[in-house]
Amino acid sequence: MTEGQREGSLEAPTRHALDWKNPEFYNEPALLHELERVFDICHGCRRCFNLCQSFPTLFDAIDESPTMELDSVDKKVYWDVVNHCYLCDMCFMTKCPYVPPHPFNIDFPHLMLRAKAVKYQKGDVKTRDRILTSTDTVGKLAGIPVVVQMVNAANKNKAARKMLDITLGVHPDAFVPEYHSDTLHKRERARERLEAEAAPTANTRGKVALFATCYGNYNEPQLGQDLIAIFEHNGIPVRLAEKEQCCGMPKLELGDLEAVARAKDANIPLLAQLVDAGWDIVAPVPSCVLMFKQELPLMFPDDKDVQKVKNAIYDPFEYLMLRHKDGVLKKDFKKSLGKVSYHVSCHLRVQNMGLKTRDLLQLVPNTQVEPIDRCSGHNGTYAAKTEYHAHAMKIGKPVVERIAKSGADHYTSDCPIAGHHLAEGLANGSHPTHPLTLLRTAYGI
Repeated sequence: MTEGQREGSLEAPTRHALDWKNPEFYNEPALLHELERVFDICHGCRRCFNLCQSFPTLFDAIDESPTMELDSVDKKVYWDVVNHCYLCDMCFMTKCPYVPPHPFNIDFPHLMLRAKAVKYQKGDVKTRDRILTSTDTVGKLAGIPVVVQMVNAANKNKAARKMLDITLGVHPDAFVPEYHSDTLHKRERARERLEAEAAPTANTRGKVALFATCYGNYNEPQLGQDLIAIFEHNGIPVRLAEKEQCCGMPKLELGDLEAVARAKDANIPLLAQLVDAGWDIVAPVPSCVLMFKQELPLMFPDDKDVQKVKNAIYDPFEYLMLRHKDGVLKKDFKKSLGKVSYHVSCHLRVQNMGLKTRDLLQLVPNTQVEPIDRCSGHNGTYAAKTEYHAHAMKIGKPVVERIAKSGADHYTSDCPIAGHHLAEGLANGSHPTHPLTLLRTAYGI
């Protein structure tokens, strides 16, 4: 090993395309060999010990093994490490000194994704996980009138939640979102839209197509309504991206890459047409924006429409701050927000755009925003699973403690489910307020 290899690379990290169409990608012996290589390097480094549960699982197994080296660790532990990874990308983005272009060429999240894909192809997947990641199907069924009341009531009933724990392995204390029969798409079809011309600037085209996301459509349609109200207050016409499907992030985390491809085939042509028609795209959930900005481009590097959408999709606060940069953001705020404890979600941090939510909220007079750059522990479906819920709560505990000590008037997260997960940790009856809701409140609209 050279001196440079020991110290890590000082060059900017690069991300290789995911070679998931190559049959060798699913070669389990080759996968295990690569897991062994990477795990041995991780063992010698251990910088990621305080991120997710994957790394303590690996390091504890090594420390408790007969030789205290990886060679005496049972291979089944490898799969425990894989199961604890929820693809947040924080190890790649913030910790690992051996990411490409370093000769060690370590991309831990994509190695875990490969392992999840191998597991899925083998059929090693629980019914619960298939259900939890089928967000469109569950949303449509749970949102049927009359059914929706029963589903929401059951999700709040202790006996029903205990039964759900026994039958499917969904932890009885884990946050389960409400469902709505009057989805965002239904609400928007009944609304009179802003009649205004686009106001393009140096950095934006001034009219926006909203990718509602399955969560924003079925579970918290108010998020989309808040976003639309804010954008239209700023003179930005908004329309919905019709016939959208789940972005594919839940299926990616499951390792079902063919399902991700099907979601891409449904969404990308529609979104690319909107881009060609002069629309920018926004989505209110960081994971969904990241899917189009990073994961799909890495899975389909030669798809020109995927690249087109990648370059035209924005986080809502990123978009509004571009408008601010161009001098056209309205700052006619009617109400201060006081002190805000702001959790910065992992999938927002990975986008490398800075703290745009903090920056915009602090434009509101007499408002102080304190960011918390740590994982909430929610992590997709991870916190809902019985076997991982305690780990999820432990991961989020430092964030919960900082919120509890902050004395803030509000606590918030760009990831709505992360906010609810933090509320579970606080256990004081409080509720998070999404940044879009805070901004709409500040505008008084």
